Amino acid sequence: MSSLFTLEAPCSYREEVRKSRFVAHAAPVASADEALAFFARHADPTATHNCWAYRIGAAYRFNDDGEPGGTAGRPILQAIDGQSCDRVAVLVVRWFGGTLLGAGGLVRAYGGCAANCLRLGRRVPLLDLAEAEVACTFAELPLFKARLKEHGAEVLEERFDEQGATLALSVPRPRLEALRAMLSDLSRGRAVLAVRDE
Repeated sequence: MSSLFTLEAPCSYREEVRKSRFVAHAAPVASADEALAFFARHADPTATHNCWAYRIGAAYRFNDDGEPGGTAGRPILQAIDGQSCDRVAVLVVRWFGGTLLGAGGLVRAYGGCAANCLRLGRRVPLLDLAEAEVACTFAELPLFKARLKEHGAEVLEERFDEQGATLALSVPRPRLEALRAMLSDLSRGRAVLAVRDE
């Protein structure tokens, strides 16, 4: 699977197509509610159309806002996918300039404006994170916690009992084997990293 990216910060792009003015706004989003709030903040009530799309993992939506079906929202979504983006929302605002673009022209204008906006934005790779657990003794706990960061692992939760601690972790999937080996070495083979979806 190719690497996916999200945006580091919101970005915008402007272009004119046969006297119609297009402005694209894109931003990183973590939920559908966040995407819809972004669209509400950046939509321009004076514009002819405020068309949008978002993708968050397998969830996506798009809206043509009065443009002919399939000529605005879907091309914006295709631009998101074509730029290997995820957890991204894109709004393209259009002010009609008097010249009809036709269905093909609208698809090219909306999709192209969205793609150019995403190309201009600073992109960061999305990490494929796994959830894992490891149990350790009280003596091993500070050593384990001190070494987790070098593998990009984060402690989500700590639970304690009379034997020691169980750490719930978030770990970049490509680092799992190295982390598993390190924990095993530190505990002389006692600590086993259990990944939830393995």
